[in-house]
Amino acid sequence: MADALAGLYQQVILDHARARTGDGPLPGADAEHFERNPTCGDEITVRIAVDESTGTITSLAWEGDGCSISMASASVLAELAPGLTLPELAERTEAFRAMMRSKGAGDPDEELLGDAVAFQGVSKFVMRVKCAMLSWVAAEACAAQVAAR
Repeated sequence: MADALAGLYQQVILDHARARTGDGPLPGADAEHFERNPTCGDEITVRIAVDESTGTITSLAWEGDGCSISMASASVLAELAPGLTLPELAERTEAFRAMMRSKGAGDPDEELLGDAVAFQGVSKFVMRVKCAMLSWVAAEACAAQVAAR
């Protein structure tokens, strides 16, 4: 059963790496942040649009170049973020960060993280954690920019 689940999670990552959600510009974005992983060269710029009356993310888009893990993670985030408030994004980012620091231990909250739980296996490979976190860190910085206004 564990092997079947690991295979399913690997497939989620591969699918998102190939058919990327949110990959492209976001005209009229409320915030933008660039992140780079100097270890492997992955780069990403994340942009968010927020409905200021509700504090809800209306769109998250990104442009980047990097490994399948970093690009798939950005794609999953772009699916997850719209409809969340900034505090809800922060909660999910912290849950993702905790999962990535777990080294594969524990059971992440699938209801909270959705397809992002597929990256739990990545947490076993220390050199790949930054790849998976790159877009989340950039989105976190975007949220801080919006909140600081």
